[in-house]
Amino acid sequence: MVLEFPIATEKAINMVEKENKLTFVVNKRATKKQIKEELEKKYGVKVADVNTNITIKGEKRAYIKLAKGFLASDLAVKLKII
Repeated sequence: MVLEFPIATEKAINMVEKENKLTFVVNKRATKKQIKEELEKKYGVKVADVNTNITIKGEKRAYIKLAKGFLASDLAVKLKII
């Protein structure tokens, strides 16, 4: 499993509203391509870009920008983070 769980912090919700991005904690060994493929297959959306970083706590986070025509806010409601 590549995607572990979505993040629902204030910063993450602002990114959903302003930048059309979702934030997920992902498996440390996951590649950007694997993250993109799993999100597209699991939720039926198109991904424009994936950025990742490792936090101080050691978890890997993926910042996923959805393609035009797909709203992060719609998916965030489905995931129950908004």
